[in-house]
Amino acid sequence: MDFIQVLGMIGAIVMPLWNIPLIVRIVRRRSSEDMSLWWAIGVWVCIILMAPAGYFSEDIVMKTFSIINLIFFSCVVFIVVMYRKRKS
Repeated sequence: MDFIQVLGMIGAIVMPLWNIPLIVRIVRRRSSEDMSLWWAIGVWVCIILMAPAGYFSEDIVMKTFSIINLIFFSCVVFIVVMYRKRKS
């Protein structure tokens, strides 16, 4: 692995970890009202549609990012939906 791939791998691993503070904030407040449900589901669907290309890619950085991003953003969507208050 050359230096550029190492930097890419670091970014592929670290970038999805930025979802953790968002998850923690929603759980602490017990509300996801400030999050757009359409945005979260839209981004998640796009990640799902891109995932097979990442999994079958020869590029280890793309493959790693696809797997980690799908896992962490799926957690975001789950938490956003779970903490969504139903309007009566």
